[in-house]
Amino acid sequence: MLRAAVEREFEIIGEALNQLSRVAPEIAAAIPELPRIVAFRNILIHGYATVDDALVWQVLTEKLPELERVIRGILDTTTRPH
Repeated sequence: MLRAAVEREFEIIGEALNQLSRVAPEIAAAIPELPRIVAFRNILIHGYATVDDALVWQVLTEKLPELERVIRGILDTTTRPH
């Protein structure tokens, strides 16, 4: 059940970033892993392949913290008063 919840959150993140790339491509361009994140979301959503538990864990522990850092940096620069 926990894995399903984690995968669902990845699906939401991937969809949000996919939408961001359409509505604000200049901001999306600042996220280096965006295409890979969206591709991972597509794998989870459409079941293109069986997703290995180790891959989900690796993305959660190694990739998600970096994505959070990048997003926080973007938010800091885009929400600062001018």
